Amino acid sequence: MKKLIFTGAMLFSLAVCFTSCREEKKDVDVTIEQAEESIEEAADDVEEAADGTFEAIGESVDSAVEETQEAGEAIENAAEEIDPDKN
Repeated sequence: MKKLIFTGAMLFSLAVCFTSCREEKKDVDVTIEQAEESIEEAADDVEEAADGTFEAIGESVDSAVEETQEAGEAIENAAEEIDPDKN
């Protein structure tokens, strides 16, 4: 009778052990998939932020060029007002 109970307990232990390992493997696979998705989303966010930064830099450069041209024109106009004969 003891052997029967012992054998039953051993079979039950093995069944539980292998069943829990399979579930862990599925959980690990799900966790890996979630990590991959999170990394992809983070990469997309970084790319969008970089694009926005480049656009802002481009607009700033364009604005600086326009302001420099306007300042140059203002200097020319002021020079003409001071001495209209030199131009």
